[in-house]
Amino acid sequence: MISFIKDFRYLKKNQYRLDKRKLENLQLNLLKQMYDFAISNSPFYRKLYEGKQFRDLNDFYQLPIIDKQIMMDNFSELNTVCLDKETLMEYAIAKERNKDYLGYYNGKYVIGLSSGTSGNKGLYITPKSLTKRLPAVFLARGGVSIGDLPLRILFCLRVFSQGFNNINAPLLKLHYSSTMTDPKETIDLINRKKINVLMAPPSFLRTILPLSDQIKVLLKKVITYAEVLSETDKEQFQKAFKAPVLEIYQASEGQIASCCKEGKLHINEDLVFVELYDQNHKRITEPGVVGYEMIVTNLVNTAQPLIRYRMNDMIVLDEPCKCGSSFRTIKKILGRSDDMLYFWDKKGKKRIVFPDLFARWIITESDDIREFQVIQEKEGEATVILDLLKEIDLIKLNQRLVRELNELGLHGRFDFVVQPIFLPENLNKYKRFINKINH
Repeated sequence: MISFIKDFRYLKKNQYRLDKRKLENLQLNLLKQMYDFAISNSPFYRKLYEGKQFRDLNDFYQLPIIDKQIMMDNFSELNTVCLDKETLMEYAIAKERNKDYLGYYNGKYVIGLSSGTSGNKGLYITPKSLTKRLPAVFLARGGVSIGDLPLRILFCLRVFSQGFNNINAPLLKLHYSSTMTDPKETIDLINRKKINVLMAPPSFLRTILPLSDQIKVLLKKVITYAEVLSETDKEQFQKAFKAPVLEIYQASEGQIASCCKEGKLHINEDLVFVELYDQNHKRITEPGVVGYEMIVTNLVNTAQPLIRYRMNDMIVLDEPCKCGSSFRTIKKILGRSDDMLYFWDKKGKKRIVFPDLFARWIITESDDIREFQVIQEKEGEATVILDLLKEIDLIKLNQRLVRELNELGLHGRFDFVVQPIFLPENLNKYKRFINKINH
C-alpha cells in the first residue's frame, strides 16, 4: 500500500505540478538513465551507439531510429534480461494456443505477443516490478479518480493477461470478459456484477450499443482503448451509456497517453518520450500539425529498452489544456499510416483522406449500419463492407461518398459488399480501414 501511494503521488505530481522547464529536465534525466542502462546491459545498443554521444537533446535526436523489424531481428541482444527470442516466442505462442494468459515467465516477466498491423509477430517484455505498479498508474492516469472509488470494472478485450490482472487492488475490482462474448451476456454481466466502469475497444462497444437500454446500473465512466475512438462513436456511446466516454492511448510500446480531469488526452510525458515529425521530417513543436512520423522512447521499461522506436501512428497535437498540465495534449489520433485512404485530385495528385472523416460519412448516412470495413487495394478505389441491421439504399450511400470526395476536390469509385462482420479471434486488432497499397 505504501508503494502504491508513493507511485500515485509521483504520477499526479508530474502531471499537474511540473512546469515546462522542470518537465524537460525530468525527461532529459530519464532519457540519460535509459541510455546509460541500455549501453551497459544491452549488447545491441552498445554496438548501435558506438562512437555516439548523448549530452543533450540535440545529441539524442541524432541517435539511430529502430523499428519493430529491427527490434525483432535483434531481440535476444536488445533485451537486458538475457531472454532468448526463439524460446520466448515458443512460450508466448503456447500460451496463446492454450488460452492461458495468466502467470509470469520464469516468475519474473509478463510476455506480450503482438501482431500489430503488419502481420509480423512482436515480443514485449514487462518486468513484474512494472506490472505491480499498474493499480497506481491506472488510478492516476486511467481516466478515473479517487472520488470514483470503489471501482467495479468490466474489462473487455480479446485476451486477458497477468498485466491486466495486476490492476486489481483494494477498492478496485476488475472483471474480464472476452470481446467474443455474446452482447446479451455482456449486458447481463454488467448488471449482475454492478459494474460502474466499462472498458472496451470501440468496435466491441458498437456490438452492445443496441442493447444499452437494458443496462440497469449507473455507469460512472466508459473508457475505450486498443482502437481509435472517432468523434461520432464517442457521441453515440455517451448518449447510449449515459456516461462520460474517455480514451486511453495504449500500445505494446507503452502507455502513450491518458485523460486528464477535463477529459482531454495527454501524452504521458514521464512514461514515454514522444517525437513527432511532419511530412518533411521536420520536428513538430506546435499544435495543429499532422504528425506523419511518431518516434517513441519508453522511459520506464529497462528489461526491453525501446529507444527512438518508430511507430506507424499518426496524431495531431492540441492547444494546452485548461487543466494546467504541462503534458502535451492530443487533439486527434488519426490512426496508423496504413489506415489512410488515398484518392486523386483534379490535377492527378494523390491525396490522403483520414479514416475518422470517412467513417463519419458512412455512419451518419444511416442508423442501420451496424458495422463497416473499408479495404483499399488501389488509389482512387475502395471496397466498403457493410454489416446491416436492415436493408439500406446503397445507391444513396455511394452518392454520399462520391459527393463528399468531390467537395474536397477529389474523385473515387466504390464497391459495396453486404455481409456479417465478426471481431477477429486471432492476434490482430479489429481494423475498420485496411490499406493494401504498397507505398
